[in-house]
Amino acid sequence: MLQNFGVAITGSGSAVPTNFLSNEVLTQLVETSDEWIATRTGIRSRRLATANDSLQAIATQASLQAIAMAGIAPTDIDLIILATSTPDDLFGSACQIQAALGATQAVAFDMTAACSGFVFGLVTAAQYIRTGVYQNILLIGADILSRWVDWEDRRTCVLFGDGAGAVVMQASKRDRLLGFELKSDGTQNRCLNLAYQPQVQALVNDIDVAKGNYQPITMNGKEVYRFAVQRVPEVIDKALFRANLKVDQIDWLLLHQANQRILDAVADRLHIPHHKVISNLAHYGNTSAASIPLALDEAVRADKIKDGDIIAASGFGAGLTWGAAIFSWGR
Repeated sequence: MLQNFGVAITGSGSAVPTNFLSNEVLTQLVETSDEWIATRTGIRSRRLATANDSLQAIATQASLQAIAMAGIAPTDIDLIILATSTPDDLFGSACQIQAALGATQAVAFDMTAACSGFVFGLVTAAQYIRTGVYQNILLIGADILSRWVDWEDRRTCVLFGDGAGAVVMQASKRDRLLGFELKSDGTQNRCLNLAYQPQVQALVNDIDVAKGNYQPITMNGKEVYRFAVQRVPEVIDKALFRANLKVDQIDWLLLHQANQRILDAVADRLHIPHHKVISNLAHYGNTSAASIPLALDEAVRADKIKDGDIIAASGFGAGLTWGAAIFSWGR
């Protein structure tokens, strides 16, 4: 019989490309202004990968920081989960990261849940630890959405940036993952897409196949905003119930960094003071699966989040998917 273990989150790391695109420079591409973008989204700038940058490179950089903070070696890692919608290889990039890290004992795989990916990955990784299958897991959230943005569409191009964040999760006598809740609703899939666009290629006789590419990101901003403001407070409430905690016991609210108005509205609905809301959206934009671990790592390294602090994290986005995890930082 497998022994049951608790879960501790013991290390974090983050990395972003060096290219810096401010709202002012973005006005050279589309008809917009810094005031228009900042007022509607809270975003002031974002980081963009160059043609020579790779997801594997920034994810590896973030991972090395997380491994070092946890005080272990890459060879101690049993499992690597990469939450991403933009792998370098459509077959997956987790194994490339495993090789780059020298994590020779780790099994590695990608998972896709878009902007909910990190929270879904956190819950997935916890199950391997709790059942005693693995002791040390590296969870990465990383995306290079600039590859799939229509830079002539001001409704979407102002929103997205590139980045990576990672955490190390370890088996512990004390379980620091206190509660969670995950949700999906495929009937609203149309609201946010990065869809395949087939082109017919005739082969022989009556046989043809679909050859093509992925079209740029499309989004119904009003519907996504309405969905997030309604569903995210609900899912956090459910996760808190499972954790047997009240809202006022939360030290930090850590939401997917999509739009500052969403962050503010969710905090207001939960009656969480704004000084408890972690936000770095202004500097990075929406980095999808990377946004929560990127903001988490910055707050930890700034000594804002301290050992034992209780964090309510929630991801939401394409699928549509949403989820929340309540966890206590540190060993």
